[in-house]
Amino acid sequence: MTVTADAPPSTAPAAAGRRTRWERPALLALLVATAVLYLWGLGSSGWANEYYAAAVQAGTQNGTAWLFGSLDPGNSITVDKPPASLWLMVLSARLFGFSAFTMLLPQALMGVASVGVLFAAVRRVSGPVAGLVAGAVMATTPVAALMFRFNNPDALLVLLLVAAAYAMVRAIETASTRWMVLVGCALGFAFLTKMLQAFLVMPGLALAFLVAAPVGMWRRIGKLAVGAAAMVVSAGWFLALVEVWPASSRPYIGGSTDNSLLQLALGYNGIERIAGGGGPGGGGPGPGGGPGRGANLFFGGEPGIGRLFGHSMGVEASWLLPAALLGLAAGIWFTRRAVRTDAVRASLLLWGGWLVVTGAVFSFMDGTIHPYYTVALAPAVAALVGIAAAESWRGRRFVLPRIVLVAMMAATGVWAFVLLDRTPDWFPWLRWVVLVLALAVAAVLAVGAHRLRRATAAAVVAAALAGLAAPTAFAVYNVAHPASGPGTMSGPARGEGFGGPPGGPGGPGRGMDDTALQDLVRGADNRWAAASVGSMRAAGLQLESGASIMAIGGFTGGDDSPTLAQFQQYVADGEVRYFIGGDRGGRGGPPGFGRDGTAGEITTWVQENFTPMQVGGSTVYDLQSG
Repeated sequence: MTVTADAPPSTAPAAAGRRTRWERPALLALLVATAVLYLWGLGSSGWANEYYAAAVQAGTQNGTAWLFGSLDPGNSITVDKPPASLWLMVLSARLFGFSAFTMLLPQALMGVASVGVLFAAVRRVSGPVAGLVAGAVMATTPVAALMFRFNNPDALLVLLLVAAAYAMVRAIETASTRWMVLVGCALGFAFLTKMLQAFLVMPGLALAFLVAAPVGMWRRIGKLAVGAAAMVVSAGWFLALVEVWPASSRPYIGGSTDNSLLQLALGYNGIERIAGGGGPGGGGPGPGGGPGRGANLFFGGEPGIGRLFGHSMGVEASWLLPAALLGLAAGIWFTRRAVRTDAVRASLLLWGGWLVVTGAVFSFMDGTIHPYYTVALAPAVAALVGIAAAESWRGRRFVLPRIVLVAMMAATGVWAFVLLDRTPDWFPWLRWVVLVLALAVAAVLAVGAHRLRRATAAAVVAAALAGLAAPTAFAVYNVAHPASGPGTMSGPARGEGFGGPPGGPGGPGRGMDDTALQDLVRGADNRWAAASVGSMRAAGLQLESGASIMAIGGFTGGDDSPTLAQFQQYVADGEVRYFIGGDRGGRGGPPGFGRDGTAGEITTWVQENFTPMQVGGSTVYDLQSG
């Protein structure tokens, strides 16, 4: 990067075609270490998120369920996300047999691939050292070690977004139409993974291309339009398929209000996530309607500029966030006089735009958000740290780049101390070691970075230990301790103060032993062996029994599927055998879930027309008894 008015702009992109002797072994070591971290004890969390696990199981039993992401093989209702991530997990389960390990294997491999692609994207601009730093930061980010071993859609989302960034780096170099099409395709399939969240990186990618691509403005705009068209096609084909497929022969689109995937994208997974109204947000009520601290943590904490650093999200991905922001600001300043096509500035705009836009949305959105969403910030934080550290080191003979290095190192040590101090009883010595080491490295960089020659390797190792020791410790904790539920958190404080929010540790549906109930539904050969309100019980029972269980109303029991008339017809046609009452948490789910709407109507109709019986402590109604 340009460090003074007289210093030349960076020529790092020329290094893209040259490989030093140590680069390949170093990259291989990074990828192997990442694979060990993400694959170690994979499956120890059991089914992880039973909601998605049940959909994977359904996909192994029924092709239509695989295509649409149905929660059950009887194709009653889909999960509340598009099915792209499920396609890969089902493929693995179909090839190797359905188990927790085979379901999670693609997730872990996508984590390793994300680190490799991030390395390639950063290396292309700032060289192999920057790429290795970025890859190491990404691999050891606690939320990455959490979600690349979990069956939520975020693993595929991150891989596709990093692939889009790499393709944009290549597109910027020569204004390549081919690479721009690949950018659009990656973003389109990212939409089919987690809908509108995929588009939060678009401003950064587009800005970088508009500023730096080596062609005229109108050609730049035209090529971006080509990328946008590719994105629409790669996402739109599935939306069109859902619309033209007869609704009677496919599952209801879970989470939508009108059985439409587009409405799901714009409503529950769109505007409602930003503005609230679709579920408990950061300041939402605790279980049972009270303002519980645990629910607040589970839903990201209070909206505001400090949310990413708060008690809910801080330990997930913010360890090097101060360093990344410092590096971004310094890099933009240093490159202010560089030529328009300067590759380093373009890369800073790309990753900086990703970080700022995504971080701002996560910080201020008032709808449903969980701490693990921050895995989408990890690539941008890692890339900015790698680029800023490498470029500042190259200019260390100048005062300002040395100041940047010192500030990044000191900020990292101080912030790691603060985060570790939130769990003071967990390795209490670690925060002091990290702080002292970081400040010592910062002092050495301040007085002698420009003189380092033979001690360069020692300085790099010390800086890596100071910067990565704390997040790595949390990442290893995540690997060593099982995690489960619709949302999960990093580190030894996970679950503290939750009091059993929906899907949190100890929430409804966890730890049940319904052996008698499992035996009962295994003996049914109906389209659905049983029905229950919401997915909390239905998913677990389906996973343990292998029988098709209808989750009335989808995840929370609040969707209008099936209607009372549809359910009555299913019963009349002999397609549903049992109805399982909600003795353990309202009407089939946690308090407040599925009590109204069609779920309540169906429950009332069953209770008024069928005789209850007790099976393993559960209230069950035989819908074919008379």
